[in-house]
Amino acid sequence: MTILNAQLANMTDSVPCDAVGRRIICDGEKGTVLFVGNVPPTAGLWLGVEWDNPERGKHDGSNEGVRYFKSRHPTSASFIRPKKVNFGVDLLTALKRRYDLEDNQGYTEKMTVGKTEVQMVGFQSVSEKQSQLHKLEVVSVKGSDVSSAGQDNEIQQTTPNIVLLNLSENLLSSWDRVADITRQLTKLKALELRGNRLSIPANPSSLTHAFANLKELALNKTGVNWSEVLECAPMWPALEELYLSDNSITDLQKPVHVLQSLTLLDLSNNPLSGGEQLKNIGYLPRLNKLLLTNTGLSSIHFDDVGPGCKTAMFPSLEFLAVDNNNISQWSFVNELEKLQSLQKLSCLNNPLMSAERNAETAQQLIIAKIGKLQVLNKSEILPDERRGAELDYRKIFGKEWLEAGGNQDPEKNRPSEAFTAQHPRYQILIEKYGAPEDGELKEQQPFALKNQLLTITFKCPDRDEKKPIEKKLPDSMTIQKVKGLLYRLLKVPGSELKLTYTSSKMEGKEIEIDNDLKPLQFYSIEDGDSVLVRWS
Repeated sequence: MTILNAQLANMTDSVPCDAVGRRIICDGEKGTVLFVGNVPPTAGLWLGVEWDNPERGKHDGSNEGVRYFKSRHPTSASFIRPKKVNFGVDLLTALKRRYDLEDNQGYTEKMTVGKTEVQMVGFQSVSEKQSQLHKLEVVSVKGSDVSSAGQDNEIQQTTPNIVLLNLSENLLSSWDRVADITRQLTKLKALELRGNRLSIPANPSSLTHAFANLKELALNKTGVNWSEVLECAPMWPALEELYLSDNSITDLQKPVHVLQSLTLLDLSNNPLSGGEQLKNIGYLPRLNKLLLTNTGLSSIHFDDVGPGCKTAMFPSLEFLAVDNNNISQWSFVNELEKLQSLQKLSCLNNPLMSAERNAETAQQLIIAKIGKLQVLNKSEILPDERRGAELDYRKIFGKEWLEAGGNQDPEKNRPSEAFTAQHPRYQILIEKYGAPEDGELKEQQPFALKNQLLTITFKCPDRDEKKPIEKKLPDSMTIQKVKGLLYRLLKVPGSELKLTYTSSKMEGKEIEIDNDLKPLQFYSIEDGDSVLVRWS
């Protein structure tokens, strides 16, 4: 970054003395000033700008063979006259403009900081707005060109009660400038900085007082990497929720004496270099929620323990989101069973699920493989559904278990290490339900949908408001799984459902469906039959 000393005396009011490093906006495009001075052979003052949009510029900071500054991309830089750019305004100016522009509108705006959504209701008049600034707790000046705090202590005197502050898409250029704002807001709990490009202070620990009470911080689309996050982390001693999506983060280093109070970490939409990176954040003691959506994740391995044991990593993790990734192997799910506290999992749009012709089967396998799971893909797992999934899993892999050395006699039951690695909960299921009997064993078909699909109409004869529902189901589907499906459709627990069916071949007669472990074909239910659903 360069500023020519000879030009300082000639700077106009439109170019701040600290222009280099400042953020600007021009014709809707944001950038960072990296040079101020002359660019021969043209006369006058120029700003050398690196644009956020790499296609906005014309070069990399060179002109006619002379290097003035260096941009990160070969076409992200250009020279521009100072009069064309906007260096931004202070926070209170932006805040007052925002309310004054909405004078007498009584507007309502939704604001999101991290995952917290609140509503801001506008005041009815300018005088009332100004008199009420002191009471404001939730403030959004998103996209208002905020670049500074303004005069010393003015924010503290005018708006001292702010708890949630949205500064996203502004012109803040450094953590020092952010700290100039937040040190005046002693009640601040949540801060949104999405879209700002912030330089790191020389001594982050010196700014701790400015973020002493901060609990939630959103740094989505700020261009930050994980090592920079760790470098800045001493500033946030009480931080609990950290949102870092869309930042091109690839590598994760181990946090040392920082981020120890973190309960939620969002790394979504970052191209992580692999599941091995997750081990480096596995010992955050309070981490409860981890969001890894669209990170390219395909595998994970907790190598501190073997199959059937619990890892010391992620000791408090209860919720994990791995949607839109490249997970295609059941070994990934087996590793999740090692987590001590995992209760909720979201894994939609992965090859493991989409390649399965029967998504219901895939979900039942996941339920059976992860013993403590209570919610899968936003659907609660009911006790009856878990029981059905585990019993079916026990039968599906029964023959494989026997061939691998399993035995119905506990003293002779010694399945191979390979089988145990692929089915780490199988022994637990045997202890829970007993070994499968010969009549229960069936060919392994975890990925195949039987050719016979039945068109079944579900009717609720005692509930006139419920319309008939038509579904195509495999005749091998157990009644337990049917009840699980009905729970999602009707929101009635399977344990409360009473099922019968009618057939055109037996008009006027209802046949009771009373065994949850039997498949549809056991009851000779055929294509076109109706299942009657009742509950008290």
